Amino acid sequence: MPVPSRFEGGCACGSVRYECSAAPVAMVNCHCRDCQRAGGTGYSPTAVVSRAALRVTRGEPKIFERAAESGNTAHRAFCAACGSPLFAWSSGRPDFPGIRAGSLDDPSWFLATADVWTESAQPWDAMDPATPKFPRGRPRS
Repeated sequence: MPVPSRFEGGCACGSVRYECSAAPVAMVNCHCRDCQRAGGTGYSPTAVVSRAALRVTRGEPKIFERAAESGNTAHRAFCAACGSPLFAWSSGRPDFPGIRAGSLDDPSWFLATADVWTESAQPWDAMDPATPKFPRGRPRS
């Protein structure tokens, strides 16, 4: 399925909505412990976008900050009403937030091109063997 150049999404209750006016710059499955805890699952399927292309169109997400395994500060945006995780970004790359694929109106086009922070992956997390694996963050070109 082709990756759209414009897409929308939001939380489970509809209090927070967003739109993105550009295709993702990357799509990854993050297996770090912070993503596991924030989502209550084995990994976070994440569409990385340019901050300039992302706009909240309804509501205001709540932000939680904490020190990440990378040494940067992780920022997580979620709906204060229903708790749905929406976005995350790092102080190391503040201009490239990651959108949680589950919050997309149509997540069917999401396809991870890498599994990152696999050194933190849970033994029960059955990753696709065809997807490239990176023990920590993915190298940037």
